[in-house]
Amino acid sequence: MKIIEPSIDLTQVNALALAYMGDSVLDMYVRYFLIAKGKVRPHQLHVAATKYVSAKAQAMIVFSLIDENFFTDEETAVFKRGRNAKSGSIPKNTDSNTYRYSTGFEAVLGYLYFQGKQERLDEIMKKAMTIIENK
Repeated sequence: MKIIEPSIDLTQVNALALAYMGDSVLDMYVRYFLIAKGKVRPHQLHVAATKYVSAKAQAMIVFSLIDENFFTDEETAVFKRGRNAKSGSIPKNTDSNTYRYSTGFEAVLGYLYFQGKQERLDEIMKKAMTIIENK
C-alpha cells in the first residue's frame, strides 16, 4: 500500500500526523473485520463501525491495553506523544480526555504502519476487536 519511498524520516513524524494515518489504518481494519463477519450493507456497516472507531471505543481499548501492559515501551512512548499533542479542535460528542486517549491510540497505529510492523498491527487490532466485542 506504500506507493512511494518516504522523503522524510518517518520515525520523526509529528504525533498528530501519526494519528491522522492511524485513523485510516483503524478504519481499514474495522471495515475488513465487519465485512469478513458478513456485514455487507452500507448502512449496516456504518452503524456497526461506529461501535469500533468512536473516540470512546478507542479510549476503552487503550485503557484495557495499558492495564494489560500490552504496549511495548516504544509504543507507550508514541502513545504518550499522541495523547499529549495539542489538537486544534475536539469533537463536540466527546470530552477532551477521551479524545486525547483516542488520538494516542491512533498515533500508535500510524507509527506501526509507517514502520512496516504489520504483524504487530494485526496483533493490536485483533486484541482491540476482542475488547470491543466483549464489552
